[in-house]
Amino acid sequence: MLTGLDRLLAEPELRRPLAGRRLALLAHPASVTRHLTHALDALAAQPELNLTAAFGPQHGLRGDKQDNMVESPDYFDPRHGIPVFSLYGELRRPSDAMLDTFDVLLVDLQDLGTRIYTFITTLRYVLEAAARHGKAVWVLDRPNPVGRPVEGLTLRAGWESFVGAGPLPMRHGLTLGELARWFVAEFALDVELTVIDMAGWQPDAAPGYGWPLGERSWLNPSPNAPNLSMARAYPGTVMLEGTTLSEGRGTTRPLELFGAPDLDAGALLAEMRRLDPGNSGNADSWLAGCVLRECCFEPTFHKHAGQLCHGVQIHVEDPAHYAHAAFRPWRLQALAFKALRRLCPDYPLWRDFPYEYEHDRLAIDLINGSPLLREWVDDAAATPADLDALARADEAAWVERRREFLRY
Repeated sequence: MLTGLDRLLAEPELRRPLAGRRLALLAHPASVTRHLTHALDALAAQPELNLTAAFGPQHGLRGDKQDNMVESPDYFDPRHGIPVFSLYGELRRPSDAMLDTFDVLLVDLQDLGTRIYTFITTLRYVLEAAARHGKAVWVLDRPNPVGRPVEGLTLRAGWESFVGAGPLPMRHGLTLGELARWFVAEFALDVELTVIDMAGWQPDAAPGYGWPLGERSWLNPSPNAPNLSMARAYPGTVMLEGTTLSEGRGTTRPLELFGAPDLDAGALLAEMRRLDPGNSGNADSWLAGCVLRECCFEPTFHKHAGQLCHGVQIHVEDPAHYAHAAFRPWRLQALAFKALRRLCPDYPLWRDFPYEYEHDRLAIDLINGSPLLREWVDDAAATPADLDALARADEAAWVERRREFLRY
């Protein structure tokens, strides 16, 4: 399997249109070659390429910031003698001065296949800026590590934010290159866009189902994305960021588990199983495709730091238990919220705090692209079938909408 970066470096004819043009690179720590050389260093080593600037998204070009909402500064790269601009600092869209430093922006970002992951919002922003200023954008495509499944509610109009780039479901099933083409079509952008496709990516192949296990090393695209298990659970566990429950930040398994000091994990699991539509025999299980294990953990930082939490870990790494098509992390996490609300109606579940530059709307609503998920959880009369009906309609519509953009 070759990424877009690998192909650009290996095939001189792909690089030929870049000769004589000033290039900038938007990248992060996982932007590496097959041999783990960072994209900035690998591209700078090509004598015919003229790198004049670089950009870093959230967490930085080299991965300097650990937590969300921690901005990165601009700086000067002493090795390559170019400015490095932050797109997660004072500005989140490139300024006119930044755009004046290049003719073509190369985008090489490993995504996680989830709408809320801010790298795709940054992709939209740079495409829009390039369209306004007559700049070209080349996306060097990479795998979507969670493959093609689609899940979750579509972001509603008016709910766009830095964690909501457009009317996508939570798990969109596209690569970054495919998303770039969708952005151009969806928002009618007049921009010179080139996508260097991957070679040999097989999103339906076991055991990786999107991630080429045995062929590529996993590098954290962001500090709390340490492995494929996290990526698989993330379309559901990311919702924990909008709650008072710990998502495991401050542990070695972030976004694969959840809990709190006052949580009765055993009772929660029992209630989740009782509520699971699969128990009726008339619907698919929302808990299928994984193993849920009661556990204890003590975060060293972030929510509930230094306190023993009782919770649940989602296990998706064992091929004997992980079922790619059956595993639905967004529904699983939604069911956990519903079960907790049933057990403890007054539990202070929703966390009210400034979230990704938003101060007036609840984080859980920004994460889901509308209040619909939260309202379903808080409505004592609402059933899993009610949420499923909303989500299934959105998912079916997206499967049709995305069809023309699939490249693999």
